[in-house]
Amino acid sequence: MSRPVILLGAGGHAKVVLEILRQIKQPVLGVIDPRLKQNHIKEWQGLPILGDDSDVSLYPTDKIFLANGIGSLPGQTLRCSVYRQFKSSGYTFITLVHPTAIIAEDITLAEGVQIMAGCILGTDVQIDENTLINTGTQLDHDCKVGKHCHLAPAVVLCGNVQVEDGCHLGPSSCVVQGCHLGQGAVLGAGSTLLCDLPKGHKYLAAKSQQPTKHSQ
Repeated sequence: MSRPVILLGAGGHAKVVLEILRQIKQPVLGVIDPRLKQNHIKEWQGLPILGDDSDVSLYPTDKIFLANGIGSLPGQTLRCSVYRQFKSSGYTFITLVHPTAIIAEDITLAEGVQIMAGCILGTDVQIDENTLINTGTQLDHDCKVGKHCHLAPAVVLCGNVQVEDGCHLGPSSCVVQGCHLGQGAVLGAGSTLLCDLPKGHKYLAAKSQQPTKHSQ
């Protein structure tokens, strides 16, 4: 039998992660959330509140999986830092694929990747650790996505797109075939990227036709 899961976080994204866990009938012990513990809340979505981050240490690293229920927006690092914190303590994050996702047999998903409902992943797609592929996103053949990225709902990557670590692609954005997004790049909602986007730059089609530097 698979190890039970402890869910980290109790926000909107955590609800979606919990729905996947229930769909695949993965046992869930409860929720870790500092705010709920501080407010003396005992239950969330039918699950017990197990405490804050320090309480995870009560559970042996070889007896549970963790599920990252923290969402991701540009400039926010909590999802990444929590993942790194618990990895450094020896814990393992569960990799999740929603039952409605369509994925090729030869894709590669690293630890902690989350593939949400309605996604389509083509042949030879590779996704690195703790990356979130959100609802209805499509990745065509040979796309590679790095660590700690967020591809928001309805993103489209055409063939052979390379996305480096820490990138954020906004809802309904599109990247044409062969483009490369450097580390920490941000693609705005509804944008269509026709060229490479350098490291640390953002492209917001509604405001500018030229990539601009953004603060990390």
